[in-house]
Amino acid sequence: MKIVILGIGNMGSWLAKELSKENEIAIYDQDKKKTAKVKNAKVLSELSEIKEFGPEMLVNAVSLQNTIEAFESTVKYTPEECVICDVASIKKDLPGYYKKCGRKFASLHPMFGPTFANMDSLKEESLVIIKESDGQAANFFRWFFGRLGLKLFEYTFKEHDNMMAYSLTTPFAASLVFAACVDDTTVPGTTFARHRKLAKGLLSEDDHLLAEVLFNPESIGQLERITSRLEFLKHVIRDKDYDEARKFFDKLRKNIE
Repeated sequence: MKIVILGIGNMGSWLAKELSKENEIAIYDQDKKKTAKVKNAKVLSELSEIKEFGPEMLVNAVSLQNTIEAFESTVKYTPEECVICDVASIKKDLPGYYKKCGRKFASLHPMFGPTFANMDSLKEESLVIIKESDGQAANFFRWFFGRLGLKLFEYTFKEHDNMMAYSLTTPFAASLVFAACVDDTTVPGTTFARHRKLAKGLLSEDDHLLAEVLFNPESIGQLERITSRLEFLKHVIRDKDYDEARKFFDKLRKNIE
């Protein structure tokens, strides 16, 4: 298959590397230093060169805030039958865009990244395929990611963003609040060090990605759940209620099992 990949950041470069093993790949990024590092792919200097390449699929892996803009400036150079794809972590306005443009599409969310995942062994990682995706394109990605051993999940656009408020906003908020309470005091504790490492990894991500995850319309509900649990924990601590604390710890153990 002839595939164009837009945006050669961490995810785009990984996709180019893996897809090039069995497909003809062309790549484009405004930062030419990024494209120079990718092997086994045709480097496009201008978006207009996509027309001559004639892709059967276009994978949009640019930063979240630029996803729709990248589609709008690129789709005109692709054949009518070319399937357009995104890998955005929050879908937000994408359903409306796909409906308006009228193209076959596949919408994915690889639930892994180079900050924490072992990109050479992804058997414990997950991928979400949006149910509204074109059936043939969805099957291609089921095969591609399935052979890498990923766990595959399927949600509608709405279900996806609801799940991401739970799956992303909750740990993001916990790490951000932890980081907000950290200063330059040296702490020898192992648990503290692990939390600090998680927070550092999270804060190495793109600011727009962090903001868009938190700005998910469903995030406020999750944050209210977090604050209500914190208020309950404060109540237990103030009262030094050991029985209530034990019940709380038992509930938490069941939750994480």
